[in-house]
Amino acid sequence: MLMPKKQKHRKHHRGRRKGNANRGNEVSFGTYGLKATEAGWITGRQIESARVAITRHVRKHGKLWIRIFPDKPVTQKPAETRMGKGKGAPEYYVAVVKPGRVMFEVEGVDEDVAADAMRQASHKLPIKTKFVTRREIGG
Repeated sequence: MLMPKKQKHRKHHRGRRKGNANRGNEVSFGTYGLKATEAGWITGRQIESARVAITRHVRKHGKLWIRIFPDKPVTQKPAETRMGKGKGAPEYYVAVVKPGRVMFEVEGVDEDVAADAMRQASHKLPIKTKFVTRREIGG
């Protein structure tokens, strides 16, 4: 599962999910991409599940880039615990995704194969996404 090797602080604030992505909003490495159209948190497990779906679909022909990384810790308190006594322990990590962010990129396959692979991956993610190509949004 994806998680940072080390970090400056163990626990983070939740933050807000307003605005659009200013960085990572163009297809830079591959030819086709999967772009977020709404904000959300994507866990390391969801990223891995989408990666497996894409690699199974493109087989050995295409190359895949994952443009997001889960570096924000999410804490949870144990079940049936009384209120108070501080913040819970970090349970898993999430990547904060804003609208416009390109999350996955693929190269070396036909457009219909890439579109189908990205559609499969989008079913694994908790946010709405859109299939984009390099010529569509520049890069």
